[in-house]
Amino acid sequence: MSESTSNSEMVYRTLGSTGERVSAIGLGGWHIGLKYVDEQLGIRIVRSAIDRGITFMDNSWDYNGGTSEIRMGKALRDGYRDKVFLMTKIDGRSKKEATRQLDESLQRLQVDCIDLVQHHEILRFEDPHRVFDPEGANAALIEAREAGKLRYIGFTGHKDPQIHLHMLEVAASYGFKFDAAQLPLNVMDAHYRSFGKLVVPELVKQDIGILGMKSMANGILLRSNTVTPIECLHYALNLPTSVVVTGIDSMEILDQAFEAVRTFQPMNDEQVRSLLAKTAEAASRGEFEPFKTSSIFDSTAQNLDWLGEEPQRIQQLMPT
Repeated sequence: MSESTSNSEMVYRTLGSTGERVSAIGLGGWHIGLKYVDEQLGIRIVRSAIDRGITFMDNSWDYNGGTSEIRMGKALRDGYRDKVFLMTKIDGRSKKEATRQLDESLQRLQVDCIDLVQHHEILRFEDPHRVFDPEGANAALIEAREAGKLRYIGFTGHKDPQIHLHMLEVAASYGFKFDAAQLPLNVMDAHYRSFGKLVVPELVKQDIGILGMKSMANGILLRSNTVTPIECLHYALNLPTSVVVTGIDSMEILDQAFEAVRTFQPMNDEQVRSLLAKTAEAASRGEFEPFKTSSIFDSTAQNLDWLGEEPQRIQQLMPT
């Protein structure tokens, strides 16, 4: 991961083997569609972020019932689309459902092509098999890539590092390599079912772009009273991340993200150990990472229909 700065307030890194230059901080799409963030503020946050140098835009087909993508689509009008690397996620596991969701995302975002589309919430050990079935979601994304609707393909998940590793194994068995992967990377993760320890080295080895998320877990980590928001962002920036996606729901939080970049200096091993020592006790049972230890963050668990039908060839194996 090489790093550079420009005239803006932002640092830029390379997204894995794609060669794309992206901002080290990404704007999380979920927050801009929340009920307490009115549409004008959501659009202002996106455009201000871009004006100040954030180029990576995160979103998902399912965020806030589509509101997040609709607002981002409006924000990217008037020449802003050309200034960003746009990413969204789909939940569909079948080819049919993935195609439907992708087309909806294109429509809401008001674009002909999305830079990166990711298989969202790979949370179950069966998810990779459904995605890579001949009639699975990855077939839809490959077709869409050939049609010019998207450029790169990735996946996300927040439950268990072993499932991320399984997704990479299943992909390799089909001769497929992802361009990016999104995973929780924070000061608690290092102590409990750690994506940073188990998955990051494999992503580095395969030169897959690393998208860090849940650096503060929507503020839940901060309730441990062990670390500050800036420390959380510094820790994630210190990992070999291409982008640290962070939720921004106000202009003050946007300022905080830029302050984290401005004050960031690579940490040595001793500094990392000292920071992690602050969170060791609080992190030991996963209490402050409920996305690992509960189903509260699992939107697909509450909406199984989003996944689409199970593969026909599996259904045909079942006894009648």
